[in-house]
Amino acid sequence: MTERTSEEFVQHEELRDIPAIARQIRDRVRENKRVIILTHANPDADAVSSALGMAAICEALGVEPIMVTSGDAALPANLEFIPNAQLVMQQDPAIIATANLIIFVDCSDEKRLGPLHASHGEALERARNTINIDHHVTNTRFGALNLVVPAAAATAEIIADMYDALSIDIDRNCATTLLAGIYGDTLGLRTPSTTPATMRAAATLVEQGADLDVIVDQLFRLKPFSSVQLWAEALQRTQWAGPLVWTQIDQDMLDRVGANRAEAEGLVNFLAGTIGARASALLYLEPWGWRVSMRTLADDVDVARILSRFNGGGHPRAAGARLEPGDASRNAFLTSVAKALTIDEVSGDGDGQRD
Repeated sequence: MTERTSEEFVQHEELRDIPAIARQIRDRVRENKRVIILTHANPDADAVSSALGMAAICEALGVEPIMVTSGDAALPANLEFIPNAQLVMQQDPAIIATANLIIFVDCSDEKRLGPLHASHGEALERARNTINIDHHVTNTRFGALNLVVPAAAATAEIIADMYDALSIDIDRNCATTLLAGIYGDTLGLRTPSTTPATMRAAATLVEQGADLDVIVDQLFRLKPFSSVQLWAEALQRTQWAGPLVWTQIDQDMLDRVGANRAEAEGLVNFLAGTIGARASALLYLEPWGWRVSMRTLADDVDVARILSRFNGGGHPRAAGARLEPGDASRNAFLTSVAKALTIDEVSGDGDGQRD
């Protein structure tokens, strides 16, 4: 486990910058016929929607892009309703070496590609012609051209604005795709990141034919029985570490109930509502170590800053990180986070600094 001290995040783009940079992206796409689109491992609704939305923009510009699988090549079952979602999971990563333009969407840094970064890092390093489209405040601005807009509630919101800036029509399928990304990252327009601009974008997508009922059912209402069983096991293991409420998922639990890791998504949000908790954490035991997801409902807690100590990042209310394997690494993490969540350190009262 590697800790780093808190630091100010770099200046990113604003919503008003999207049209001008969208036109730059349009020109880059037209100049490069071998375009590959990448998103982060363990994709959520925003990752899938952003990749597909960007692919449709490329197609409208006369370029057929290739989307390359990140992570374990498994699409969460609750995202299969997104039109053409399987396209995100189909291509062999070896094709990265042939790209003359790589577009990253919803990736705060290249390591978010997970195993793909580990296996094809050299090819990615050689690919200097890159575009980075994201909404995470912790984005490292690793692209040759960056469009990073933390004011956007989802990367799909940025992509939707790009359609408008480039005067590209959005059909019913694309509207459903982009709205799924926005709804996924805002928990149905309910998170503090939801702005009037987000709501206007969502309303426009509904006007353009987005299937709101299907989106809400698949993302929030419907769960397979295996998910219910998995949540039951994980909730039974829930513990406190100071003001942090946490639990973990391991392969034995998944095997017992016949679930996959994606079925635990949403559990960390549920735990964040525990009375007395200043934040929640869900730790996934992976073959390489621990994958951490954190959430908070507290106005004076910034989990992105807390997880920046562990080379993680995300948003003030929702963030993630990766830890070294072993119980000692997990326990040291829990101890450190519990300390960071104390009133003095988090709020900046006394001698502490807000994390």
